[in-house]
Amino acid sequence: MSHLHFIAIGGSAMHNLAIALHHKGDTITGSDDEIFEPSKGRLKQLGLLPEEFGWFPEKIHTGLDAVILGMHAKADNPELLKAQQIGVPVFSYPEFLYEQSKHKKRVVIGGSHGKTTITAMILHVLKKAGIEADYMVGAQLEGFEVMVKLSDTAQWMIIEGDEYLTSPIDRVPKFLHYHPHIAVISGIGWDHVNVFPTFENYLHQFRLFIQAIEKGGSLIYSASDPEVKKLAAEGEMEKIPYYAHDSALDNGELKLKTATANIPIEVFGNHNLMNISAALEVCRKMGVADTQFYDAIGSFMGASRRLERWFVKDGITVFRDFAHAPSKLQATVSALRDQYPNHKLVVCYELHTYSSLSENFIDHYKQCLDPADEAVVFYDPHAVAIKKLALMSHDRIREGFGKSDLSVLGSKEELLGYLRSSNLQKAVLALMSSGSFNGLEHEEIVELFQ
Repeated sequence: MSHLHFIAIGGSAMHNLAIALHHKGDTITGSDDEIFEPSKGRLKQLGLLPEEFGWFPEKIHTGLDAVILGMHAKADNPELLKAQQIGVPVFSYPEFLYEQSKHKKRVVIGGSHGKTTITAMILHVLKKAGIEADYMVGAQLEGFEVMVKLSDTAQWMIIEGDEYLTSPIDRVPKFLHYHPHIAVISGIGWDHVNVFPTFENYLHQFRLFIQAIEKGGSLIYSASDPEVKKLAAEGEMEKIPYYAHDSALDNGELKLKTATANIPIEVFGNHNLMNISAALEVCRKMGVADTQFYDAIGSFMGASRRLERWFVKDGITVFRDFAHAPSKLQATVSALRDQYPNHKLVVCYELHTYSSLSENFIDHYKQCLDPADEAVVFYDPHAVAIKKLALMSHDRIREGFGKSDLSVLGSKEELLGYLRSSNLQKAVLALMSSGSFNGLEHEEIVELFQ
């Protein structure tokens, strides 16, 4: 067993990897300058929470087998510098995942949207089919204790492949480290403009991802996305295109059309029909029979914060969703409109990422909120200041979304006040953000409807 030290152990992905390795039997230590829930409670429960916050070079010694470096740390982190000085091997998160899976068959799901849900669907099916797999997924899944699992016995490794940077000292996309045998690209919509300043630069990362597929491997790709289709044409590997799965709406219940029966499913929206097709093609390549896939997929409830029903009472349904890029926002709002054609649709969307808060990017959101009956954009000046960007006027935000009646709010209190004053009878409310609306809690939503 190994002794591993985590620099920035409190991150969402990092703490899950630490827990997975702890369960595997490795000795785990770590540091961070701040740790929030749920990471804090989960680490504490297993005795992995650092005794005090901060960076302590004395924790780094030659008895360590490796240091795992999180993206939250800086290149001049004192613990990192000590590890480099005394020669302790330093791995980024994705480099370490590859080391743990280089003797396995790797499935990597990439794309600007849908990758968490596709990964979750595959894991759900494999679990139902009794097929063991290691994995890394970017959200908590029902029936899975952690977001990362590593073992010595699984032949497969399923990885959600992020195109964001690897670490402070390795500024290439994470997914370039994984070298998949089976790769998925779900779609491409420009994101992370602070790192990829042009669309062509962003697109090129996916070209590199295709080039990183192992010899004899397969590319499963969305043939509905023109950019993905063009990139796929350049590759030499086996290519498997997919489209939205055939479906039918039966008394408000969405069903998959199959050769033998119509299968009711819990998720909805064209984007989820696309995700199902991607998961189906992956499972076929892994040897899962179609009958096994369809037997399992009907009970898939979704991943946390991916079009998740958060609260239902007296005809009011509240969803929360992780959407932040324009393509994700548009897909989710359209799915809600199609699923609830006779309900009032109220969408609250937080500008939270560097891209979404940038004035040179805001016009990419044009028409994304048009299907909503009421739309709110949450724009927090504090978030803008943290990212060292210029403030936009509320009128500029309305112009960017192409919606003159758009409400622009800047605090949680304003948002709660807006919702209290809104008529939400027979309404669907969608709270959409990769952030938290200044710490908006489930209990505060519940209280609105008491």
